[in-house]
Amino acid sequence: MTGRLDGKVALITGGASGMGLATVRRFVDEGARVVIADLNSETGASAIAELDAGDAVGFEQVDVAFEDDVARAVAAAVSSFGQLDVVFNNAGVGGAFGAVTDLHVEDWDYTFAVLVRGVFLGVKHGARQMIDQAWGGAIINTASVAGLSGGNGPLCYSAAKAAVVNLTRAAALELAEHRIRVNAICPGAIDTPLMRGGRPERAAEGLERVVPWPDAVGRPEDIAGAALFLASEDSAYVTGEALVVDGGLTAASRSLWSRSGPGGAPPGFVGANRGSTGQGTVIRQRPPRS
Repeated sequence: MTGRLDGKVALITGGASGMGLATVRRFVDEGARVVIADLNSETGASAIAELDAGDAVGFEQVDVAFEDDVARAVAAAVSSFGQLDVVFNNAGVGGAFGAVTDLHVEDWDYTFAVLVRGVFLGVKHGARQMIDQAWGGAIINTASVAGLSGGNGPLCYSAAKAAVVNLTRAAALELAEHRIRVNAICPGAIDTPLMRGGRPERAAEGLERVVPWPDAVGRPEDIAGAALFLASEDSAYVTGEALVVDGGLTAASRSLWSRSGPGGAPPGFVGANRGSTGQGTVIRQRPPRS
């Protein structure tokens, strides 16, 4: 029995944990060779050891906010495996949190650098390689249900994910002539290290009240399945799509907003959630206003 990605080569950013790692595992099971690009070298080493996939998986330490890093990751995939067929721009952080009146501009810029610039750079350099190869390919971007409404994430995160959705649609139009499909996945509440925030019990906290599906919290494997569909020939006529994977949250017009304070922050605090990058979350007291 052949895999749905036999002979394909994929680059997955943020591939050392959570949704990215689940997707690496699924892609390898389906016959792909994969380069994991992640900022955290410790989780990268753990992922390689856990996968035990031999020469089918490589690792590159990459900060997706820097163009040279992303270009190097694309080059590494081609150097290691001879081609590039799939790019999954999945690396992400929670980013800036706090009320809009209190946000620090450097936290805003950091969030957009990772969540939007990082996706743009993956699209840019991935598409360049695919155009040169002349047989097309698939680019997948991680957006969020937070990018589809105002109530499912902190303000800055929501704005950045909305940008990813529109970037996806615009790039899909531009790259269609090259047979490069560009799609986004919009996860809802998925049980990942980023969502847990260091508190194992946090993943399901209150979600049963707003998510219609009996399993209130999705699994990273649910996103991996969506990514496999968008990477494979099963979605050969799908491009410019924002595929929602959220257990019916948006269909029910419900919001995750009530689970946190203004802007996704604990009362009286602002900062930037740097997720599983290993860089450490920044938390500050809300500045006084005269």
